[in-house]
Amino acid sequence: MNDPEIPPPKIAKTLSRDLGLLHITMMGVGMMIGAGVFLGIGNTIAIAGPGGVILTFALNGLVALFTAMSYAELSSSVPRAGGAYNFTRIAFGRGISFVAGWMEWFASSVAGGLYAVTFAIYTVHYFSQLGLIQFIGVQLPVVEKLVAVAIAGIFLYINYRGVSQTGKVGALLTLGQTLTLIFIALAGMVTALYHPERLANFKPFLPNGWMKLLITMGFTYVAFEGFEVIAQAGDEVREPRRNLPKAMIYSVLIVVLVYVGVSFASIVAVKGVGEPAWVWIGKFGEKGFGEAVSRLIPFGGFLTTIAVIFASTSALNATIYSGTRVSYALGRDRMLPHIFSYLSKRRITPHIALLFTGVIVICVAAFLPVIDLASSASIMFLFLFFLVNLSVIRTRHRMGRELDYGFLMPFFPFPPIAAIVAQAVLAMWLIHMSLVAWIVGPLWVFSGILIYYLYSKHKTTTIEEEIVVLEQEPILNKRGYHIMLAVANPANAVHLAQPCYQFCQAKKAEVEAIHIVSVPPQVPLSDAFKSIFAAEEAITEAMLYLSTDFTFGSTIRYCRNVARGIISATREQRTNLLMMGWQGHKNRSFSLGSTVDPVLEGVSCNVAVLKNCHHQSYLRVLMPFTGAPNSAFTLEVASILVEPQRGRVVLFHVHPPGRPKPDIEAFLEKTTPSLGVDGSIFEPKYVAATNLLKTLLGETEHYDLIVMGASQERLFQRIVMGRLPEEFAHRCQKPLVMVKASSPVKSMLSRWI
Repeated sequence: MNDPEIPPPKIAKTLSRDLGLLHITMMGVGMMIGAGVFLGIGNTIAIAGPGGVILTFALNGLVALFTAMSYAELSSSVPRAGGAYNFTRIAFGRGISFVAGWMEWFASSVAGGLYAVTFAIYTVHYFSQLGLIQFIGVQLPVVEKLVAVAIAGIFLYINYRGVSQTGKVGALLTLGQTLTLIFIALAGMVTALYHPERLANFKPFLPNGWMKLLITMGFTYVAFEGFEVIAQAGDEVREPRRNLPKAMIYSVLIVVLVYVGVSFASIVAVKGVGEPAWVWIGKFGEKGFGEAVSRLIPFGGFLTTIAVIFASTSALNATIYSGTRVSYALGRDRMLPHIFSYLSKRRITPHIALLFTGVIVICVAAFLPVIDLASSASIMFLFLFFLVNLSVIRTRHRMGRELDYGFLMPFFPFPPIAAIVAQAVLAMWLIHMSLVAWIVGPLWVFSGILIYYLYSKHKTTTIEEEIVVLEQEPILNKRGYHIMLAVANPANAVHLAQPCYQFCQAKKAEVEAIHIVSVPPQVPLSDAFKSIFAAEEAITEAMLYLSTDFTFGSTIRYCRNVARGIISATREQRTNLLMMGWQGHKNRSFSLGSTVDPVLEGVSCNVAVLKNCHHQSYLRVLMPFTGAPNSAFTLEVASILVEPQRGRVVLFHVHPPGRPKPDIEAFLEKTTPSLGVDGSIFEPKYVAATNLLKTLLGETEHYDLIVMGASQERLFQRIVMGRLPEEFAHRCQKPLVMVKASSPVKSMLSRWI
């Protein structure tokens, strides 16, 4: 009997990793050194003066460097194609990430059309000046459009040939333009060295004042858009965690030096014009750079034209690549139809995404007024950079311990905050340059929001970093105090439910049980459902104990990190109190554990962490008292858990001999009226001792339950003063509850931001 034929296994096609550090660095440089710098130098000199043009590019470079560091950190930890789309999805979720990707696709594609038209204008103009071609005025715009479409088609084909060809061609073009501009910058330095009198062209340094820099920075910031294209190459770069951050930082630094160098050369190039050099250059507007360079070196006009041709084509190449990769990422995650993620059989290229990107590029180049649309692309790049800088702050805060970073920015979070402020100002200032940009941009964003809610929201797939709801029976009409009970397994569910019952009675609360299915990195997220049965059993145990007397809800979620799942749930449900268990295990990297530590730090609600709480009643409760901000909430928890009428709560303070002690009686007098309990159940106790920890542990032998506040110290204070609460919690064998009071400010921010 013949064995049945077994079909060969399907092999998933992925993008090939062919790009090295040089390729992607040159890709970023090529995207940045586009036509913007050549058109911007003359206008910047006219507005801000000779020193203003230097400061404009230097300050814009600093802002770009801050954002590049955000891109570098995020791309080193999430090295996948998609760039800002991926970063915002991890930080803010699916809706904002789709809009980010939608904007980035449009901005890159329109920028590609702009660079195609720039190439056409300069080449046609140059050849007509040489007398090689002759056109009448009516024919010239048509020829320019045809040349723009042709050059766009050529670079679309180069991108179709594969990432290796794209990277090689882009690297050669960028290398050519960069070397040309470096040569111009060096010529300016040599001229200043041999003719130091030309440095007088910088006087006055800022003839129109400092405020003009805001105008010129907003006008020329488009010249620094481009380093973000490197993030799109995450799936195709060798050693991405190391090479992506390096390429972003290197590209920005190279571009800043080149811009400052050629600006300096433009100023020192001019002499004998009968008026200040900066006034003479400014009169030519966008042609000022070329006019200045033509006076600096022989064949200066030719070199300028060559530099512009190199710059526009390399930027065109990079923008087509960027737009294709972000639309590919949207298709890969089903944000757009899956066809966008198809790869060609021979080239392993996202050819469908390339086709749609090419349609936008060619339509813009052939039919649309590119100046206003380019401004729209610029404003959306600024919006994107704003979101990415917010994303790096949120991602570091929420997932800093989960991700494998290849680069961490220095002085965090000051660089992204500075970039956020600067980009918001520049984006608002663009309204003075193009009102159409503030019409087209929001319309495109609105269309993306519409597509997301009508299509993408229902089709998108789950990514590694997301938190997904497996089962949920929510509390539909939340009315009052909301308690979230985090249950890990059926064995401890009832032990957590017992004290939760007492809180529900005292607060007249509703309770929601939550279980987070932790999916290890080596297990696919699609297998999370296999662990749902234990989760259902744990929630059922808690439900049987609580649901008959209180409003009860439940939810089961899965994600890679339990702490992040719990923190996210408390924020979404606007929880007042989180109750969770703790086994008391030690971990060198954490004070209380890899789950409890991030939860105590990240949640904005009240928290009660329970250890060994297996009893139903507690007659004698010990509350170690320090007078810290947690003390009032700690006293409230103790008053709820102590046996009514017969129980006693002892507020115990141990202090070194000779040191002042807090006034526990005054604290009780101030706090107890709001608790609604008989103040006679509380008893202060003071002990002087040299060994605080040993004294505390010895005192616990006489009590049924210990209730204490979690440590409030920052890292430096813990290193200097020790971590007494955490060490006590590990060594205490009695039932223990550690609590942390909510922060009103933090709670408000977490709900609104």
